[in-house]
Amino acid sequence: MSFATLGIAAQSAASLAQGPSTVPVSAHPLNELATTGEVPSFSVSDDSVPDVELQAPDARAGDVTVYPTLAAAVAAQDVDGAHDQALRCLAGAIYFESRGEPLAGQLGVAQVILNRAASGRFADNVCDVITQPGQFGFVRGGRIPDVPQNANWRRAIAVAKVALADAWDGAADKALFFNTSRPVGAKVKVAAIGNHLFYR
Repeated sequence: MSFATLGIAAQSAASLAQGPSTVPVSAHPLNELATTGEVPSFSVSDDSVPDVELQAPDARAGDVTVYPTLAAAVAAQDVDGAHDQALRCLAGAIYFESRGEPLAGQLGVAQVILNRAASGRFADNVCDVITQPGQFGFVRGGRIPDVPQNANWRRAIAVAKVALADAWDGAADKALFFNTSRPVGAKVKVAAIGNHLFYR
């Protein structure tokens, strides 16, 4: 069983605080990767739950935005309109793996997926990393299940946008694995956020 899907629930250390982040606003390069093979698809149903409250970033200079907090970075994302497949896949994983976790934990899950896609040890794009057999327990038949359009989904979209734009330096930015409670063999723990432990 993979580290991402261990189902043992336990409490971990509180969220690790991070300072302001200054990053290019341009999309994460992994967002541009073409998906090989059949692209997993999933639909979004409308439950008419209120939108994520949007806030303006703290400062903007040229193509660099500085956010005072991760919450501000998430709140500044436009979650309306059409989303490309990589963003939808990443948001689906955030939703199913960490929707009840703090924002830092949701970002950590996204960072694990992006790190895997860049590592050369897993599939080379977001959707294929998520649907790779045996990696994420919520995947069914190579597909991400349908996601209701609610506040948690909209937040997952916003967190995915922050992750893809590399708009916040999260505590799990070097992690390749996560689980929900116990240390894992020779892996090096890089963060404990909410109910998740992150490893490289």
